[in-house]
Amino acid sequence: MKNCPLCWPIQLIDDQKIIFETERTVFIMKPQEILIGSGLVIPKKHKETVFDLSEEEVAETFSLLKKVKLYLDKMYHPEGYNVGWNCMPVGGQSINHAHLHVIPRYKDEPLAYKGIRNHLKQRENKRPSL
Repeated sequence: MKNCPLCWPIQLIDDQKIIFETERTVFIMKPQEILIGSGLVIPKKHKETVFDLSEEEVAETFSLLKKVKLYLDKMYHPEGYNVGWNCMPVGGQSINHAHLHVIPRYKDEPLAYKGIRNHLKQRENKRPSL
């Protein structure tokens, strides 16, 4: 797709770096002040969401995810992880290219022990039509 910032060859911005690359995927990171050690696993071929990935792309994504975890464990020593996809604008996807968020978590964070659903479970998120 033309002008897609995550399509291959990826358009790295700021201090982003490719940490790992496979035939179909890459893992990129940039220095973070809050989400220390976080990064993205991205398919090279343009796919809008995880639902559009081929079986081969899914398999390679999860194979790379395991390699990424070993790397992050060694480099940052997190006590937990959040791993997830945002799909479509209502689901929080702001870049129209599938990408898997890998976020190491640490027990001394103010929001430690709260999972990715925590903010969605708040009363103010109740749909008015229900």
